[in-house]
Amino acid sequence: MERARGNENVRRMVWGALLSGLATVLMYVDTVVPLFPSFLKMDLSDVPALIGAFAWGPGNGVAIEAVKNLLHCAASSSAGVGEMANFVMGSALVLPAGLIYRANKTKTGALLGMAVGVAAMTATAAILNGTVLIPLYSKFVPIDTIVSMAGAAIPGIEDVPTLVIYGIVPFNLLKGTVVSISTFWLYKRISPLLGN
Repeated sequence: MERARGNENVRRMVWGALLSGLATVLMYVDTVVPLFPSFLKMDLSDVPALIGAFAWGPGNGVAIEAVKNLLHCAASSSAGVGEMANFVMGSALVLPAGLIYRANKTKTGALLGMAVGVAAMTATAAILNGTVLIPLYSKFVPIDTIVSMAGAAIPGIEDVPTLVIYGIVPFNLLKGTVVSISTFWLYKRISPLLGN
């Protein structure tokens, strides 16, 4: 019994490390999404964290988010601001999704968890960008430049509130949906390898 528990802990640690490494690599593979400002880039680095949250609970998903962002800090172009934002928003996705799925390990539980996670991530992104992140980024790039870059991509963006409403919110809804669909498609296929 104790040996089996020890083997399970080793399996979790190994898979946690692999998922963290994969998440870090995926964070480097980002792309600009047409119709959005070029500084909003899509990546799938939250997929391994969401898989970890479904497999072993929300704490594991948040740990994968933390590791990938700490590792990515070595190549940060934003003095860690982007990594902090990615950690907070990724955690806002995986934490509720993992909690809901842990309480209801069904397809419905997974879908509900991801829907709540996407909503939480989007709300967190809106609040955080409007109050903290855009003002922090403006220390590197003037706020007028950020707003005009966004306005060139999305007509109607004239200031920080419209940037949040027309840029940040739709982008995070899209990103969360793409991450959720990818996770939903992958999780059941690889869950036997994870020991689930």
